[in-house]
Amino acid sequence: MVQELVVAITAAFSASVVYVAAGARVVKQYERGVVFRLGRLAGEVRSPGFTMVVPFVDRLRKVNMQIVTLPIPAQEGITRDNVTVRVDAVVYFRVVDAANAIVQVEDYRFAVSQMAQTSLRSIIGKSDLDDLLSNREKLNQGLELMIDSPAIGWGVQIDRVEIKDVSLPETMKRSMARQAEADRERRARIINADAELQASKKLAQAAEVMSEQPAALQLRLLQTVVAVAAEKNSTLVLPFPVELLRFLERAQAGQQPVQPQQATPPAVDRQPGVAPVEPPVTPERLGRTLGALGLPEAFADTDGLDTDGLGIPDTFGILGEPRVPLDPEGPERPEGPRSPDGFGNGAGPSGNGAARPSGTAEERAEPETPTS
Repeated sequence: MVQELVVAITAAFSASVVYVAAGARVVKQYERGVVFRLGRLAGEVRSPGFTMVVPFVDRLRKVNMQIVTLPIPAQEGITRDNVTVRVDAVVYFRVVDAANAIVQVEDYRFAVSQMAQTSLRSIIGKSDLDDLLSNREKLNQGLELMIDSPAIGWGVQIDRVEIKDVSLPETMKRSMARQAEADRERRARIINADAELQASKKLAQAAEVMSEQPAALQLRLLQTVVAVAAEKNSTLVLPFPVELLRFLERAQAGQQPVQPQQATPPAVDRQPGVAPVEPPVTPERLGRTLGALGLPEAFADTDGLDTDGLGIPDTFGILGEPRVPLDPEGPERPEGPRSPDGFGNGAGPSGNGAARPSGTAEERAEPETPTS
């Protein structure tokens, strides 16, 4: 009988130990325990350390109270100034009320992630590109406020939100680079112009001092020559006064001889139907004419200007009397196209006139006797 009693006590003790062991729980320092008894929230949130629950009746859920780092996927949107950008960010949050984090929302991590993405898209649409690039602190505060407002009811507190990167299209990057280069160039030109202004003022002061003492300019010139000669070169540059060059130019212009003007030959009057009257033949003109024909001047009798010798000058109409029309006192001939030689020796107005005879004035004056 005693033996059976000992066995029963031992079995009861063992069952109690197993029951207690089944209800024992350990909550870590960074965790909080939420107990659900038969599906209902039971009691307060369990603190860190050892705690007991009713086995097979209570269910303990541990909630991490540490700060969670949640990256937000890159969101593509259009800014207020119509620029397409891709922005990614990161959210730092932690649970402040373990019971609400379990009861009020199904999955508080997923809820915070979706709310962060939606708020980031809204911030992109309300901001300019310059604000996204240079005024991120203000955008971070606005984004934190937008996420934290609904998260308070979930027992979650948003500690910080940071925009990590803003991706721009390649064309926009090139445009911004050109703008930056233009701004840098503008500043460089302004600085250079300011330096030139200051240098000109100093040079003007130096010129004023040197004008009082002309020897100072000569000394400065010698110093420049010494500075140039100190270098290892074979060329020495000496300044030459411009006033001396102008003086030499004026002196050369004053001694330049005047070129004689060549007399122009008198113009020959040409009238329709009348042979032009040539100017009197001179020895110089005769010599030029024979030279142009390739004949020696010996063929011409320049003393009497007659038709002695071979008669070559008279043949070409150079010597002798000037030609006159056959009947100068006759009726006026009708005008017609001029002959190619320009002297009326070709065809007449009808185009089939006879050629005019050649010879001296006496021979042309005698009328020809018609033959039967």
